[in-house]
Amino acid sequence: MKSNGKPKPRFTFEDPERVEQIFSQYPDKKSATLPLLHLAQSQEGYISNSVIDSIAELVDCHPAVVMDCVSFYTMFYTKPHGRNIIQICQTLSCSLNGADELVDHVTDKYKIKPGETTADDQFTLMKVECLGSCGTAPVVQMNKEYHESLTKQKFDELLAEFE
Repeated sequence: MKSNGKPKPRFTFEDPERVEQIFSQYPDKKSATLPLLHLAQSQEGYISNSVIDSIAELVDCHPAVVMDCVSFYTMFYTKPHGRNIIQICQTLSCSLNGADELVDHVTDKYKIKPGETTADDQFTLMKVECLGSCGTAPVVQMNKEYHESLTKQKFDELLAEFE
């Protein structure tokens, strides 16, 4: 496909054997859509239009069907993010126990709002729904790790590890 006279870059999986392994676990190709999206995002960092088109072709469906999955699940990103993703839970338990203050702290410290990335691509701040640890609120997921019962001081120490 071309846009503006230039060939559109085509996404390809780095590990075709892993793709085949995913397909072998499902009775129908479309059932592999979510695992393929996870694999693509782990490779690229986000889900581009090229990824959507390639997966749609692999699972024999229209790209809109794949985009429906991407837009439904909040764990899929449609634009590049920082190297470190700060996800702060915003449900009631976390909000009552200081999550809003943690969001404000990141906003002040790094001059980004939720959904934004620092100029150096170091951090992306996200407000998310329940991280499933209400008893240890407030909870922050930093990349793939949970950090519970955070105070502003503990949060600063955590952030310093990633700076």
